[in-house]
Amino acid sequence: MPIRLESSLPPDPFCGELVHVNVLIIYHSKTGRTKALAEEIAKGAGSVPGTEVLLRSVLEVTRQEFVAADGVIAGSPVYFGTMSAELKEVLDRFVGTRKKMEGKIGAAFATSAFHTGGKETTIMSIIQAFLIYGMVVAGDPLDASGHYGVAYSGEMTDEVRDHAARFGARIASMAAALAPLRSHNAS
Repeated sequence: MPIRLESSLPPDPFCGELVHVNVLIIYHSKTGRTKALAEEIAKGAGSVPGTEVLLRSVLEVTRQEFVAADGVIAGSPVYFGTMSAELKEVLDRFVGTRKKMEGKIGAAFATSAFHTGGKETTIMSIIQAFLIYGMVVAGDPLDASGHYGVAYSGEMTDEVRDHAARFGARIASMAAALAPLRSHNAS
């Protein structure tokens, strides 16, 4: 199936111009799987006109980058059915930014070595954190897998790459759709 990533976003309803948004993708990766999936998601997010994508490991991301993002996509390998301690530490450390994150888009992804590895519960643990931040959460689109977020185990396939790109494009599009509403309501 060919990948289709065109943005169907209308211009900003308040000024009629292309909306420019920042999407931050944060990941923790020991084996390289989660980083590889983050890179595929970034390609999809970057395909949406007006989107700037920032890809950061949990060791690199700053509070300023987190707050500046219109959308945050966070990913982790499965650790006992939940996000890694390294990703949780970032989300815990930035909890003081909650009021600045309210109304922004949040999404999650996960990887595991084995097909029954707890990917959905890991994604849900990240989504729970975003809900506490007051963020609007979204999963992957129905033309991908249509669940909580993109995930895979084992080796990456072309289908996973396609789903990751669709997921990234969806979250970037949603960030662009929500940004003018946040700006308009803040004024």
